[in-house]
Amino acid sequence: MMDKLTAEGNDEHLAQINHHNSGWIEVIAGSMFSGKSEELIRRLRRARIARLKVQVFKPEIDVRFSKDHIVSHSEMRHESAAVRSAADILARVLPETEVVGIDEGQFFDTDLVAVVNELAGRGVRVIVAGLDQDYTGQPFGPMPQLLAVAEYITKTHAICVRCGQPANYSQRIVEVEGQVVVGASDSYEARCRSHFVPHADAPTKYE
Repeated sequence: MMDKLTAEGNDEHLAQINHHNSGWIEVIAGSMFSGKSEELIRRLRRARIARLKVQVFKPEIDVRFSKDHIVSHSEMRHESAAVRSAADILARVLPETEVVGIDEGQFFDTDLVAVVNELAGRGVRVIVAGLDQDYTGQPFGPMPQLLAVAEYITKTHAICVRCGQPANYSQRIVEVEGQVVVGASDSYEARCRSHFVPHADAPTKYE
């Protein structure tokens, strides 16, 4: 058992030894480029080192880097299954699965809240990563409800491209309408509160 704890790290929520009887929800939230997927992958890798049965899911809409992996902006990756809806996650989780990872949680329907609660009630550790705000600074998809029901929350921050301060916002830099526009550095920048504007803005010019 000590080997499992060593492999999983020193996070306070991993001190629960009897994971078979107690599930919980972890949410990793923040802006784009803040390391959310990287942190999710780190936790999933530690769970696998601890010989736990892991399944990972992402929304079909997110195929920017790979169809069958979640990929961080720093190019860390972990195999995953692409699904259309939150209900598909519940249908595909195997009885023996102990840890479920979900990336880009903001793109799922609101049923995701009921799904993760159901899995946690079964004794599964559920880890969800996603944007907590959209490009206008408003709460994004099911993320606010997930933050409310989660036992453990990690808030990640990027670096503002304008001033170097901690960034909490995803600034859209292309003139495209709609809340859901999947993109990376070609469409978004990380901005702090002072430099964020809730509409498309010109890309930052680097000296």
